[in-house]
Amino acid sequence: MIRAFLRKDETFTPVIVETDQLSTLDRSALVWLDILFPTPDDLAAVEESLRIELPTRQESEEIEFSSRFWEDKSGVDINTYFLVRQDGKFQNETVSFILRDNFVVTIRFSDHRIFTEFSRKLRLSPRVFKEGTDILSGILAMRVDMDADILEVLSKEISNLGRNNLQSFESPRLFLESTTVFEDSNITIRENLTDKLRLLSSLLRSTTISEAQKKEFGIMIKDVNSLVTSANFNFERLDYLQNMFLNRLGIEQNKVIKIFTVMSVIFLPPTLIASIYGMNFRFLPELEWAWGYPVALALIIISAVLPIYIFKKRGWL
Repeated sequence: MIRAFLRKDETFTPVIVETDQLSTLDRSALVWLDILFPTPDDLAAVEESLRIELPTRQESEEIEFSSRFWEDKSGVDINTYFLVRQDGKFQNETVSFILRDNFVVTIRFSDHRIFTEFSRKLRLSPRVFKEGTDILSGILAMRVDMDADILEVLSKEISNLGRNNLQSFESPRLFLESTTVFEDSNITIRENLTDKLRLLSSLLRSTTISEAQKKEFGIMIKDVNSLVTSANFNFERLDYLQNMFLNRLGIEQNKVIKIFTVMSVIFLPPTLIASIYGMNFRFLPELEWAWGYPVALALIIISAVLPIYIFKKRGWL
């Protein structure tokens, strides 16, 4: 799907454009061309109509810095990460921005909610967005705000896991699965923020961007840096919870070992007495003794009860 946002009399008109209608677009009124789930034919039609070169999906997903940001006389090409949550897990999907003249082209292969919300904002505040760089700045600013909300929710979930650690520790498997999911999500978010820092730093060095917009990007860098600090703090909190879990697990294991040790000490004297009087020697002194069996049983019981009494009195049991 291709949507064109045309500026006319301080208003924006969104238009769904078919590939055969691209040649009729008023390029002077075009501010934003949003391309969702494009086919190779769609990209070829846009390239031919607007006389620009668009990246393929494989090219947009390259991780080399030269593939993430490129600037020449014709304009600026940007590939940056946008967070997507699928099946409860965060993923980084690449969105491409192509700045040319006074308009911007966005290419995306995921239906991000931010673009729907920004298009609504664009129609409500048309005077704020006059050209393509304003569109780029507005989308990035809204994306940073959304990333802050996502990171805040993740921090609360990690905090709740810490508050309920006693209940969580009762199920070690559930606790480990939860911490693993949180760590994976936090890693994905931090990779996303790091990519934004690189992009914003490149835009600050760009000759295409005006000084007023560079100030806005400078403010965004400060916001993203604070988010990176929060993401790093989440890692520290998860490490702390894992250490608590290991300590708790070690205490539980020590309790089990302590029980086995106490039971061994309790049953050792009775076993020794029974072993002595169970020997098959012909000249055993107590062998013909009438009270030998009751006395042996009494010694066994006393030797078992006495350690229990001593352990309880000293608080070992």
